[in-house]
Amino acid sequence: MKLAISSLFAVTLSAASLSAGAATMRTDLLGEPVQPASAERTIVTALAGRTIDIAGGTKWVNVKHGEVIRFVSNGREFTWYFDGVSQPRPFDMAEIAPAGFLDHGVKVYVSLGDDALI
Repeated sequence: MKLAISSLFAVTLSAASLSAGAATMRTDLLGEPVQPASAERTIVTALAGRTIDIAGGTKWVNVKHGEVIRFVSNGREFTWYFDGVSQPRPFDMAEIAPAGFLDHGVKVYVSLGDDALI
């Protein structure tokens, strides 16, 4: 009986940890904010290739993997380098935007970049 209770507890704990992990996406998998060059950073400092204005009616944005995008909304801005893992589904921009940047939901669709090997 002790073995059955221990096994049930282990299965329950495993299921709980899996569902908790699925609920939180690590933003480093989505890319990274553009940062100034430093001795520690070996990648080239990226300049935004284009600017996307997020207005009240914006529901989604389309970007390519490897792009550097400057997002502007209500006088605020942030720049993001989409170098994370391939995203099969869209994600909420709120996951990468600074707090208070958005006042409504915006989905980000990341397509394969020009350097993708298919």
